[in-house]
Amino acid sequence: MASRMFHVYILELDNGSYYVGHTNNLQRRLQEHRPKSHALISSVVYWSIMSSTHFHPLTPEEERVIVHGGTEPPGSGEYDAFFADGMYVCRRCSAPLFDAKAKFDAGCGWPSFDEEMPGAVTRIPDRDGLRTEIRCASCDGHLGHVFAGENMTAKDTRHCVNSLSLRFVPRDQAA
Repeated sequence: MASRMFHVYILELDNGSYYVGHTNNLQRRLQEHRPKSHALISSVVYWSIMSSTHFHPLTPEEERVIVHGGTEPPGSGEYDAFFADGMYVCRRCSAPLFDAKAKFDAGCGWPSFDEEMPGAVTRIPDRDGLRTEIRCASCDGHLGHVFAGENMTAKDTRHCVNSLSLRFVPRDQAA
């Protein structure tokens, strides 16, 4: 069955802020933002995202993590010690989740980010009642957990994410 796609953009400003939206609104957003802001647009990245009823096929291990809320063993994921310029997208639906600029080495055994793309992640109380689970806002796939108050970065936030929930896209291939 062919996948249905829709297209979104990520507008990155030189002041570090982002706008995410449907491409139908991009021209309006560019016209609204340019004359009123001192921040310059440093990049515009386009993404094709699968509709909510059509997802990428998952391996049994990816399904255990993404669909059933499992966790990969610490230090086993392909992105734990991986640092390159680009974007991390949801493995299930390709929605942009984290910019590689937000990735840092937390020493915990999983990829860690101190900031998600605006509107990309949903936070819900974990079943254990102690942690906060993070899920893809687009497809509701399990990503991992978010922690605050650890003082690991200036933003004081650590998104601890399963590599199996992510797919890395180099920045030069994102457009």
